[in-house]
Amino acid sequence: MKDSSVIWGQVRTQQPTTAISNPTRPVPKMMFALILFISITYVIYTLKLLSTTTTTTTRNCAADEDSPFLPSTTTTHHLSLPNQTTHDSLREPTHQQQTTNLNHIVFGIAASSKLWHCRKNYIKLWYKPNQMRGVVWLDNAVKTNGEESLLLPQIKISNDTSSFPYSNKVGHRSAIRISRIVSETLRLGIKNVRWFVMGDDDTVFVTDNLIRTLKKYDHTQYYYIGSLSESHLQNIYFSYGMAYGGGGFAISYPLAKALSRMQDRCISRYPGLYGSDDRMQACMAELGVPLTKELGFHQWDPNIVEILVWFVEFTLVCLYDVYGNLFGLLAAHPVTPLVSLHHLDVVEPIFPDMTQVEALQKLMVPMNLDSAGLMQQSICYHKSNRWTVSVSWGFAVQILRGIFSPREMEMPARTFLNWYRRADYTAYAFNTRPVSRNVCQKPFVFYFSNATYNSTSNETLTVYSQHRVPHPACRWKMADPGLLDVVEVYKRPDPHLWDRSPRRNCCRVKKSAKKGRIVIDVGVCRDGESIFNEDLADFSWFLKILNFSSHHWSAQTTSGR
Repeated sequence: MKDSSVIWGQVRTQQPTTAISNPTRPVPKMMFALILFISITYVIYTLKLLSTTTTTTTRNCAADEDSPFLPSTTTTHHLSLPNQTTHDSLREPTHQQQTTNLNHIVFGIAASSKLWHCRKNYIKLWYKPNQMRGVVWLDNAVKTNGEESLLLPQIKISNDTSSFPYSNKVGHRSAIRISRIVSETLRLGIKNVRWFVMGDDDTVFVTDNLIRTLKKYDHTQYYYIGSLSESHLQNIYFSYGMAYGGGGFAISYPLAKALSRMQDRCISRYPGLYGSDDRMQACMAELGVPLTKELGFHQWDPNIVEILVWFVEFTLVCLYDVYGNLFGLLAAHPVTPLVSLHHLDVVEPIFPDMTQVEALQKLMVPMNLDSAGLMQQSICYHKSNRWTVSVSWGFAVQILRGIFSPREMEMPARTFLNWYRRADYTAYAFNTRPVSRNVCQKPFVFYFSNATYNSTSNETLTVYSQHRVPHPACRWKMADPGLLDVVEVYKRPDPHLWDRSPRRNCCRVKKSAKKGRIVIDVGVCRDGESIFNEDLADFSWFLKILNFSSHHWSAQTTSGR
């Protein structure tokens, strides 16, 4: 027992020494286990956190930084949360926004008091006082009667611009006044405006197509929308990045606000510029906003026309000079909605044997039936007669002997001169083709005559009567289109034509029991439909004619680009 007690006493007295002197015993193992446990816990927690963040990001990619945590039941509908904000430069139009319509547009119309008595008739054609808002800006007061004022926009006198420098020797300082119209219209404080649309007093707008064009764009962003001149020389002299104001251009509301803050200082820096258009483009360049091109705005407005307009401002006559026939351009309109026409005083009336105003009144009939399809070209073939048929809906139908490829027919025929009064085919900013010298290939033209709408079948019938002009004798052994009196075209209105990808409508020649009449159906192309899918009679003859015409025209066809 003594030995035993001595041993236990030794053990008790040695335990502290052993614990201190031996570092490899149980206590360090416990610390290691604790550290390992904490590390594993941290890794698991981190992985779980990352997984939760990824899921949240996937579901809520557009969530606001100020509200990163959303309830677990939140789905993609979080985009409509009222407290959610998005940076202006990234914001997209929401489906809940009201679609752009005429109530969101304000027209700013540049006018001259000396030309007002004849130019106001153009405005009456397209302006709808009960549906539209606009202001005509004049240099001086004009007389108006009560009834007439109800058919026109309100009239205002532009502010004095005599303090602005102007040093261009061939232009007129009225350009400064006109360039400030958008800013002056903005300062009127008109409410609920998305777009300011600029035009001249001789600009005719197809307002339904204007809406179709503008609603493609986000009005909360900076947009400067318009088109170039049809004259290549004009675009070189001024700019290929400039919207020509006579053809009309649109400026979004935020851009108009930014412009109004700096425009007076901007135009003072460019006293040598010629017109209002290039002053506007100079300010757009300072703001860093490029031109968004829409081919439906038509200018027909080179330099010589502008010089004549400025000259006429100091005379008491209306300008009715003639520079050519727009038939070739309008009969082969590009695949884009027709938005505007300009400077119609200086070209022949679009329909023969009537004044320009009367011709435009006539054009309003098909425009009101199907504005989206107005002047849209369709190309087809009369197989048995070996004719090429080109329909410019609501305007004219051409029938040509022989088979011409769509590539050729979609090029405007040069029925017009460039505005420097030269028949220089290199002067245009688009492809053109010459008028054929072969007497057998002279087109037979049928102009729009009248139209009806069948509400039961939801179909329009437009009738085109032949324009009787002398045709030289043709020795080709084929049917003579001159024996036709009218062309009937059936078409369903298609207001959503421009909501789809751009494509020409297709046309099909139908059988007609009536003598002197041809019937054509125009509509959306069927699945897989192509013009040359048809089994054209005498195919070898068709190739011969096609190759001849292609070779004959390709030598004279040009692109002004």
